[in-house]
Amino acid sequence: MVDQPSPAAVAGWTPIAEEAARATRLKHPERMFPRPTHRRVLTVANQKGGVGKTTSTVNLAAALALHGLKVLVVDLDPQGNASTALGVEHRSGTPSIYEVLLGEITLADAAHVSDQSPNLYCVPATIDLAGVEIELVAMENRESRLKEALTAEALDAIAPDYVFIDCPPSLGLLTVNAMVAAQEVLIPIQCEYYALEGLSQLLRNIELVQAHLNRSLVVSTILLTMYDGRTKLADQVTSEVRHHFGDTVLKTVIPRSVKVSEAPGYGQTVLAYDPGSRGALSYLDAAREVADRGAETH
Repeated sequence: MVDQPSPAAVAGWTPIAEEAARATRLKHPERMFPRPTHRRVLTVANQKGGVGKTTSTVNLAAALALHGLKVLVVDLDPQGNASTALGVEHRSGTPSIYEVLLGEITLADAAHVSDQSPNLYCVPATIDLAGVEIELVAMENRESRLKEALTAEALDAIAPDYVFIDCPPSLGLLTVNAMVAAQEVLIPIQCEYYALEGLSQLLRNIELVQAHLNRSLVVSTILLTMYDGRTKLADQVTSEVRHHFGDTVLKTVIPRSVKVSEAPGYGQTVLAYDPGSRGALSYLDAAREVADRGAETH
């Protein structure tokens, strides 16, 4: 009897995507994640560096894409780390979010399919983005350039269920653009001593954006990252964040993981790099929570 090709292979998936799909049991239709009631646009923000912001963006996006949802990642960080992790070219000269912000090309022109899933798209960031805040200062509607690029019509050309905007680790004009363009903010918080440092400033900035630029913006999701179960401190931070933010905090906590740290060096998410690792399975669980919440939202 001749072996039948897997559904992933028939769909044109790459070997990386098929292996990740196999590890996450994608072949069982009942394990597909539910589609949201409406397209969700989430800005992933925290001006404190090293909290797992980009890591969370790409791995949540990959997990959702591997489970049947169409996902677009907009890399708004000049370092381009999200583009790297998704295996998308971002050398200077590549069509990118820089040209989109300047109105030179459309979102669809700059979107590239990740090699890790045919459902996963990325608008990359090139080094050109490093100076864009200076260029934007002189422009009209400088805080709304990304919103103007992410119109319903522009997004319909790609038709994602989820859009994740990965912000730079700052509260500058790029981050403001991301908050004006989004409906929701997802805040990663690391389970360490300085976890809440700067968080009040971030929340104040979100309130300013809500008051003056985007009344519909909400902090919908908080994700605890870099959890080290060997320390009491991690439990204390976790308890404190849950006490302050309640159900906004996902039940899933992302552990400290060498595999999660190594994956971007290979141009992969951890779901592609080591699908069976604790880090990959934790991001899978977190993505399932995000998807379930999106399906319940009315």
